[in-house]
Amino acid sequence: MQNPSFSSFPHRLALVLGSGGVRSIAALGIAERLAREGIRPDLVVGCSSGALFGAQVAQGMHGEEAVRLATTLWSAELTQQRRWRAYLQLIAPRLAGFGEGFALRDDRLIAERIGNAFGDTRLEHLPTPLRVAATDAATGQAVVLTQGRLVDALRASMAVPILFPSVRIGGRRLVDGVLSDPLPLAAAADARVVLSLGFFGGLPRRVDRVSRLVAQTSTTLINNLMQARTEAAQARGQKLIGLELDLERPVSLWETAAMPALFEAGWRAAEARLLDIVAALEAAQAPERELTFIE
Repeated sequence: MQNPSFSSFPHRLALVLGSGGVRSIAALGIAERLAREGIRPDLVVGCSSGALFGAQVAQGMHGEEAVRLATTLWSAELTQQRRWRAYLQLIAPRLAGFGEGFALRDDRLIAERIGNAFGDTRLEHLPTPLRVAATDAATGQAVVLTQGRLVDALRASMAVPILFPSVRIGGRRLVDGVLSDPLPLAAAADARVVLSLGFFGGLPRRVDRVSRLVAQTSTTLINNLMQARTEAAQARGQKLIGLELDLERPVSLWETAAMPALFEAGWRAAEARLLDIVAALEAAQAPERELTFIE
């Protein structure tokens, strides 16, 4: 586990994928369209679901086979593995041992599915480097994982507090990367060109229950954090090309039936910015003054 300093532009093209639920599968369509032109990112950075689908890109998975596998990695049933003891912990916290590891759901099925897909693969052994964004639960600090078991890194990046248990890696208790960096552009500061796919969350139309009030508050915070991170990256001088999905309707976080359409939307998003991408990569080949970015 590392919070590395990135310098000297060792990477030509990075694909940065934010947290967006099932929408993040568009990364597979983006990678597929770029590959048609002989363009492949030599660095992938992901947060939460973006890390999950980014791992498929980094592993070199593509096409219909990759979409089929994605349906096993991201489905509503993964959030339905209840921990019955959690309800007792809520009612009688001292008696049932409420603590920092509290979670309403069991994540063993998630670990099993990721393990089936990637086995014992380690981050440092992927064909394309993958950096996974997580959050230190004790300090709130953003953490970038670059080494270690892929299964553990992905579990940590998707460990939504209260819903799923935190994951201990390298002596740190880690939770969902969305809390500290929902679009981890700083983790790709050593790339000459950065393609980003981020998602602003929609606010509830009505606030008529506690869950919607919580959603309104958390979504507002995440949206503002993502905007601030993007502006900071631009101020650092990063060459950013933002990709946007053209969707006919809103897609919910766990709507796996929309995966094929999201794959196509990713393809179209890459195609729409293809000329800009090619021009940016050509410009990046020109000699330029080296800059150093420290996260």
